[in-house]
Amino acid sequence: MTRDTSSDTTPDSSPAAPRTLPEALAVGTVVLDGGMSNQLASAGHDLSDELWSARLLAERPEAITEAHLAYFEAGASVAITSSYQATFEGFARRGISREHAAELLGLSVGLAREAARQARAKGVRAPLWVAASVGPYGAMLADGSEYRGRYGLSVAELERFHRPRLEVLAEAGPDVLALETVPDADEARALLRAVRGLGVPAWLSYSVAGGRTRAGQPLEEAFALAADADEVIAVGVNCCAPDDVGAAVEAAARVTGKPVVVYPNSGETWDAEARAWTGRSTFTPEQVGGWERAGARLIGGCCRVGPTAITAIAEALAPLAPLDSPSSLDSPNSFDPPDSLDSA
Repeated sequence: MTRDTSSDTTPDSSPAAPRTLPEALAVGTVVLDGGMSNQLASAGHDLSDELWSARLLAERPEAITEAHLAYFEAGASVAITSSYQATFEGFARRGISREHAAELLGLSVGLAREAARQARAKGVRAPLWVAASVGPYGAMLADGSEYRGRYGLSVAELERFHRPRLEVLAEAGPDVLALETVPDADEARALLRAVRGLGVPAWLSYSVAGGRTRAGQPLEEAFALAADADEVIAVGVNCCAPDDVGAAVEAAARVTGKPVVVYPNSGETWDAEARAWTGRSTFTPEQVGGWERAGARLIGGCCRVGPTAITAIAEALAPLAPLDSPSSLDSPNSFDPPDSLDSA
């Protein structure tokens, strides 16, 4: 965790605390949240739908706020929005108009901001930021291809798919765009093109297996694509086995010279036929210290990593002392949600 992001200090206090996430990464390690889907499922919500957690943006937005709040209270400083599987094309298949889909994408940021406000009201003094999730093209297909890549589309076609959603999310005012679970270096190229000129920083996070992207490219080559991208403030991996993280952190730091972002799965295995998780968790808080020493500056969890694990991660990392004044709730990128969160 890092210090509070407000720039206000008393006359005898230490220098102004960082207001932005890039400033925070320059001075410490920031704790991310855990899996949105497992937190919603544990609260009793049915996610057996092609839209996955994005369906609740339209049907139960308050449930998403509650999930974000649970992670803020657990010690996370960054909420990753529920827009991973929210796309214009996916919503259209459910009869949702493009205009309404844009409203729901913006709402995903607003719900995370609302959770931060509620966390502050409950006494959470940690810094609080919002990362707008941008899932890969395969997430929209809902057929597992997000873990394979190689969709048969060109980089230009993938850029055209991603840019409109990125524009809407950037307009909603997140602190960072989370380009996450990217399986293919070609899609990373498209995303890096698509974020240019949006005015919001981004992190790029691959889904990996055995030292390669899911599409089979060497990680060094995949990470190198972001080395000179000014918009990218961190590079790393997510939605992977914990055992794949260590080498990936070292490679990302060495190749790019940027802070590294890591948020693996619990280590359990998803059985697509049975639609159930099997095996045991191999993600332990003791691992995060090594990742931090290797260059990880954004650390959290993905699938099957819940609030208890996030608390353990936060306790394993040495936080900087928070201040008493507001954090990024009054960030220049902040977005006010509608008066009625169920209006969507």
